[in-house]
Amino acid sequence: MYEDFYGFSERPFSKTPDPRFLYLSRMHREALARLTYAVEERDLVLLTGGIGCGKTTLSRALMDELGEGFRVILFINPRLTPMEFLRSLALRLDIAEPSRFKTDLLEEIGAALYRFYQEGVCPVLVIDEAQLVPHKETFDEIRLLTNFQLDDQNLMSIVLMGQPELKKRLAHRSFEPLRQRIGMQFDLQPLQLEDTRAYLDFRLAVAGGLPGLFADNAVQLIHQASGGVPRKINQIASLALLEGFGREARPIDSSILESVMNELDLLI
Repeated sequence: MYEDFYGFSERPFSKTPDPRFLYLSRMHREALARLTYAVEERDLVLLTGGIGCGKTTLSRALMDELGEGFRVILFINPRLTPMEFLRSLALRLDIAEPSRFKTDLLEEIGAALYRFYQEGVCPVLVIDEAQLVPHKETFDEIRLLTNFQLDDQNLMSIVLMGQPELKKRLAHRSFEPLRQRIGMQFDLQPLQLEDTRAYLDFRLAVAGGLPGLFADNAVQLIHQASGGVPRKINQIASLALLEGFGREARPIDSSILESVMNELDLLI
């Protein structure tokens, strides 16, 4: 549709978490650096942020950042009982037929982790939307995975990612043993106005277009309506491009944003 009109090779504001489109603001650079360091140290990491702030895309960038000595195991649906979680983890550690008895299952997982260690590979367990983990006992099993260790290092790294309620949930005294195992935590915040402008220009450039397509007054409205949340910025910018294409408009100015506000109220 509007790609040819604006000179894009692809759509600049797709909903998929493509690491190529990850705009590394100062905050995101710091988050990625901390995540990478903690994973390399085989630590347990907690990353929180509001809906659409870029946690999932940041995790994909982390996967790209890690070298061949790491094996990423991603859970995107953590609504699992403790045994479901352990058996799913075992399967992803190449255990063909995980035991249905917990004691044997844990021994199998420990043996698999040690085998990876001997091969020079560090498994990295990434649990997305961790606030959806339904049982405290599942969190207990996640914590106990840090007990698989040698004298000088853990046998795996663990990254818990979730919305702010995850941090509130873990603040309960019953999660104190898990909190004590967390080696690093980071809270992603929405973008500031200048970062919103840079974010828009960055994604336009990655898609093959030119920066500056959005006028300053349009950027201000996008930032105001989105609250600086990248996912909302994408939704608003996509609608603005469609409206601009319909008008054959360059640049995209505030009048175009104002005309799509009713639709924005339904989407964000």
